Amino acid sequence: MGPDPHLKWIVSGMVFMQLLACYLVKDLSWKWIFFWAYAFGGCINHSLTLAIHDISHNVAFGNKQAKWNRWFAVFANLPVGIPYSASFKKYHIDHHRYLGGDSLDVDIPTDFEGWFFCTPLRKLLWLFLQPLFYSLRPLYVNPKAITRMEILNALVQFSVDLIIYYLWGLKPVIYLIAGTILCLGFHPISGHFIAEHYMFLKGYETYSYYGPLNWLTFNVGYHMEHHDFPSIPGCRLPMVKKIAAEYYDNLPHHQSWIRVLWDFVFDDTLGPYSRVKRRCKLAKES
Repeated sequence: MGPDPHLKWIVSGMVFMQLLACYLVKDLSWKWIFFWAYAFGGCINHSLTLAIHDISHNVAFGNKQAKWNRWFAVFANLPVGIPYSASFKKYHIDHHRYLGGDSLDVDIPTDFEGWFFCTPLRKLLWLFLQPLFYSLRPLYVNPKAITRMEILNALVQFSVDLIIYYLWGLKPVIYLIAGTILCLGFHPISGHFIAEHYMFLKGYETYSYYGPLNWLTFNVGYHMEHHDFPSIPGCRLPMVKKIAAEYYDNLPHHQSWIRVLWDFVFDDTLGPYSRVKRRCKLAKES
């Protein structure tokens, strides 16, 4: 456990890479804006959302520097184009504390999602609309008061969006936001949304993925290991699996997020309802 000393430099490089891309795409035609948003920029932005996930566990600067972690997450948020980091932190704690908790874990699809998105075509549409449901579902399932950090996150984000628009026009702003929406929707990297907690085998609600896309996603695929030890940064999760091989090697896991998406769409036994849902008692705040 403890902070990852390399995370702040990797994330900073990714942020500045996207700012450079904003300059490079400012004169491209719209078709190329959306092409590069999906093929390149969105991959970086999706990876940054997973960096924000790691940072929400205080692994950038350690637990004693919580404010540094919160503000660094706001910095990592900048290429995403939409304020995200503070709200994610607020709800992600509940995902770990009350995994699958009814009205607590907003990662669980609503009854409407489970009822309506039940055919291959509708499930495909649901995958495209993942960013919409992930952003709106908390407001319906478990609404919480807006925090000061969320307001600051929004002010910083929209200020940077306006600066980019002032310097280089509308196209770079669309490049950033479109990349985020497209690559959090139907995209190979987005397979992790389904792979992590959808019950592909009865009795198993959390799965790891040990394929090559972990290199781009801060090892979010090591998801069983992460839920066992959320304070261990992603870069060290493969070490957890190696040290405790007798606990992880024989558990079901995924080797391909693309295969996960394919099975989710075309397997009639899988859908938004394929989640374990439980009633949880609220933990007392200290």
